[in-house]
Amino acid sequence: MEFIDTIWKALFNNILSRPQIFIGVIVIVGYILLKKKPYEVFAGFIKAVVGYKILQVGASNLLATTNPIINGLKAKFQVTAAVADPNFGLSAAQAALESIGESASFAMLTLLVAFLWNILLLVFRKQTKIRTLFTTGHIMVKQSTVATWIIYFLLPSFRNMTGIILVGLLCGTYWSVFSNLTVEATQDLTEGAGFAVGHQQMLGVWFADRFAGKLGDKDKGVSNFKVGGIFSLFDDYVVGTTLIMMLFFGVILIIVGKETMMEFDKNCTANLWYWLYVIETCCAFAVNLVILKTGVRMFVNEMVESFKGISSRMTGVMPAVDCAATYGFGESNAVSLGFLFGALGEVVAFLVLVLTGSPVLVIPGFVPMFYDNATLGLYANRKGGFKALVIICFCSGLLQVFGSAIALNLFAMSQFGGYVGNLDWATLWVAMGAIMKYLAVPGIIICIVGMLAIPQLQYRKNKENYWKVAESTEEDF
Repeated sequence: MEFIDTIWKALFNNILSRPQIFIGVIVIVGYILLKKKPYEVFAGFIKAVVGYKILQVGASNLLATTNPIINGLKAKFQVTAAVADPNFGLSAAQAALESIGESASFAMLTLLVAFLWNILLLVFRKQTKIRTLFTTGHIMVKQSTVATWIIYFLLPSFRNMTGIILVGLLCGTYWSVFSNLTVEATQDLTEGAGFAVGHQQMLGVWFADRFAGKLGDKDKGVSNFKVGGIFSLFDDYVVGTTLIMMLFFGVILIIVGKETMMEFDKNCTANLWYWLYVIETCCAFAVNLVILKTGVRMFVNEMVESFKGISSRMTGVMPAVDCAATYGFGESNAVSLGFLFGALGEVVAFLVLVLTGSPVLVIPGFVPMFYDNATLGLYANRKGGFKALVIICFCSGLLQVFGSAIALNLFAMSQFGGYVGNLDWATLWVAMGAIMKYLAVPGIIICIVGMLAIPQLQYRKNKENYWKVAESTEEDF
């Protein structure tokens, strides 16, 4: 057992917890199976790793740009609350586990069980109808940790290896089933790029793809707004993104004020004109989004090419990757607009909590605010145009805050200052948590079996093309 634990820790610390290396290893395996020359395998690995690290630079810079603004807003109005953001959720879950004398390292055993369960469901894909391997390592870490706390809190008698196995099966089933749910939607959006979404708003992706067409007209998307004059500025992605950030974060920065921001952002100095700081900060969003998109294109191209080798051994299988991988496809402005209307929904929900005297005050975090709503904006615009984008992303923002408020109470995480906050965890996991709270272990079994039934229903509705969709490449469209 100690030998296995040592091997697992080595694999986790050096590969699974480092998504750029994990993706690089997938590329190596795929290229070897394609019988590529050694130097081509090495080049593919380098491009995949560098591309993913470019994506990480853009993503981390987005977070670094936003956190001071959020912290300044909290300080300005003396708000004591929990933050709905997976980074805060991870810290809160770790603190919660330590508060009951449990090690946060148990969550890594949960991750191992969940990952192996995902692989097993793929091996028996003809029976399970699962087509996706969840490869987003950093997301796996956060979800495993929070889910471990949820089970340990709701079922105190299972704070042992049995509990770890149960939560591992629960997490692994969620990763497998709901990333599988995004296959058709993502293939349509990317025109057969060969990957699915493996993140924290997978149910939302399916919903946006499935129902956006009923809420709007796809022929009236964000690219079809032909307006002249000053509004033509929004036709340019960089300019449009910067202007939208000014409309949202620019206003917040003006409200918060220079003195407060100087405490939280080293870029805001006494000698710098504040209005210039506001403009530079808003421009930084566009810069980081361009960086992010560049990285996406680089690593996705290598990953998709390499997966042809893997899929030749496991037909009908594709990787589920970070939702940011979709930002290189569809209408670019849908990303910014999805974020904007999702953020507006979160602000409205936050104000409702304040005005109603809610005992749990949820501060919207940047990761759910941006990544959930920007992603949903792409899918909603694709099928239902601008109107569907507005409705779906605004409602997503409402659900993220209200659902997180319920979760903070249900899972006793408010005292630790954070919760995941992403759409799936503010809806699906809240519902499953309620079931597990009142039905205990039978509730966990019901959740797992219920999720496993979903791909069976998907298959029954599309038997002829179900596996072909996951084999499609750009040439097939």
